[in-house]
Amino acid sequence: MKKFFKVLGIIVLLVILFFAAFLFYITATDYRPAEVENLVKGNKENHVSPIKQDTFSFMTWNIGYAGLGAEMDFFYDGGTKVRPSKEMVQKYLKGIEHFVTNHDSVDFWFIQEVDKRSHRSYNINEVNVISEAKKGSHALFAANYKCPFVPVPWYELMGHVDAGQMTFTNLPYTQADRYAYPLIASWPDRLFLLDRCFILTRFPLANGKDLVVMNTHNSAYVYDSVLRVKELNILKDKMLEEYNKGNYVIAGGDWNANPPKFKPEGNYGGNTFVPTQIQMSDKTFPSDWQWAYDASEPSNRDNDKSFVRGENGTTTIDYFILSPNVKLLNVKTINMNFANSDHNPVYMRVALEQN
Repeated sequence: MKKFFKVLGIIVLLVILFFAAFLFYITATDYRPAEVENLVKGNKENHVSPIKQDTFSFMTWNIGYAGLGAEMDFFYDGGTKVRPSKEMVQKYLKGIEHFVTNHDSVDFWFIQEVDKRSHRSYNINEVNVISEAKKGSHALFAANYKCPFVPVPWYELMGHVDAGQMTFTNLPYTQADRYAYPLIASWPDRLFLLDRCFILTRFPLANGKDLVVMNTHNSAYVYDSVLRVKELNILKDKMLEEYNKGNYVIAGGDWNANPPKFKPEGNYGGNTFVPTQIQMSDKTFPSDWQWAYDASEPSNRDNDKSFVRGENGTTTIDYFILSPNVKLLNVKTINMNFANSDHNPVYMRVALEQN
């Protein structure tokens, strides 16, 4: 019996040492981005001709790393799966690529959850695939999830992740920067969570002003209102700063929260509406700023099971915010029945007011 406890003690000690070594390794290799990073170092785009057009189109889409299509459920959301088969990932990615190619006239694309090299998507470089689909466009990638090993769930570990978000445009720009959001989790949790950010891109206009667009992906799974507001204020302060300079400002992406006082219209495309635990406050921005969203179709679904219209909870968390000098012409959630992602893309068209 004494020998048994001795062996057991050695095993427990080895497990503790292994876990400590693992945490040390993850901490030492933790991705620590600067508050502001230039995404086009060495790029000579700073001398460009001003843009003469005054109407622009946008598309925002969280593609769910081509791993959360209609057949998929996800363990973080109450499902059981970590990833679909490689064949399903390839199918979802092909659908995403097809959609992007067929909407090549859109001026600005905001895409979230794009894997560069991740176990969950079989190390397929989705950045390259989508960049090829948008061949000829400026492709801007900002990393927001880099972890050498995510050790959950216990029954099928997620493994290494290298992912981020992308902005695509055919228009010439003078600035493209990654702005970091503050870390909203403590150690060691933050080692395995996203380092969230937004991409700011600046476009000179013929009237001497700038069009400043921001692609954002705000936090999910965090319900501390103080932390969420702290994160949101980074973006808000930058938007107000640019507008106060006389520029046109548009932010869009996956906000992981309903717009202020959101209520679905009609039958919500035959879907079941479930409000997010956190909703944006109508006091977040001054009253003359506009929240641009489509209330007639959901942009996101629950991943507790495969998608069945009317059975899964759905909601609206993908949309845009416009400064007062930007006029909304049209905004529409494109109903794809969540075929290739747990998000539907959202299209918007705007006009810049001349004054």
